[in-house]
Amino acid sequence: MQTFKDIFKVEDYAADDLLLEVLRVNKTSEYTIGCLFINDKFFCNTLEDPIREIKVQDDTAIWAGTYKVILDLSDRFKRIMPHILDVSEFTGVRIHNGRTTKHTSGCILVGDYDERGTIINSKQRFEYLMKILRKAKNIDIKIM
Repeated sequence: MQTFKDIFKVEDYAADDLLLEVLRVNKTSEYTIGCLFINDKFFCNTLEDPIREIKVQDDTAIWAGTYKVILDLSDRFKRIMPHILDVSEFTGVRIHNGRTTKHTSGCILVGDYDERGTIINSKQRFEYLMKILRKAKNIDIKIM
């Protein structure tokens, strides 16, 4: 049986300039499911808080748009993580692992869509994403 590492190879995604694209495909009042592409190649699914017109603290997906991403130390998680910069009305927006919207406060969770409002394999997907991002010099993310 093939594993994720057999199918998705770091070198298939590695580049100096990376564009992460989150295509939001299932928007509900409780959560948002998306597809994460890296330089136009599908990588995994995403889970976010619901999309709202007006921000609800710790329960709103970030606004659609294009943002810079850096890797830096998260004060909350105490490790190096992707940090999405300059999102209006939001601070400390990260890409990280988790299973449900209880594990995010406006951040983007990565993994495989499982069932209504949950993702699985999140830790593995996140670790693999970090291997790809560490090789890049410039990272942008486009939320659609």
